Amino acid sequence: MKIAADVLVGLVALIHIYIMVTEMFLWTTPRARAAFGTTEEFAEETRTLAANQGLYNGFLALALIWGLIASQFQLQLYGLICVIVAGLYGAATASRRILFVQVLPGALALIALLLAR
Repeated sequence: MKIAADVLVGLVALIHIYIMVTEMFLWTTPRARAAFGTTEEFAEETRTLAANQGLYNGFLALALIWGLIASQFQLQLYGLICVIVAGLYGAATASRRILFVQVLPGALALIALLLAR
């Protein structure tokens, strides 16, 4: 079960690295605009805000990666809880799709982590 938990935690970290890169560096590209449902004008106006969001997603990924490398249960637990809470807030305020992109993988990783303990 530990291997499954590590794989799922790693997957959640990769998702957040992808989100970080998209928000920080690709925000104004057609692909990112399509993924987030924004117009070219809106993307340009919110570039700095999106980069800030991306940085926070990078911090979430870093906590999970650090937890994996150091085999630190508490750090992985903290990272996953933060991912889930942020995802629930995002789903309530921005897009329900976040439930499937962020909350579901985070919750599955959290369950696996707790079962592996």
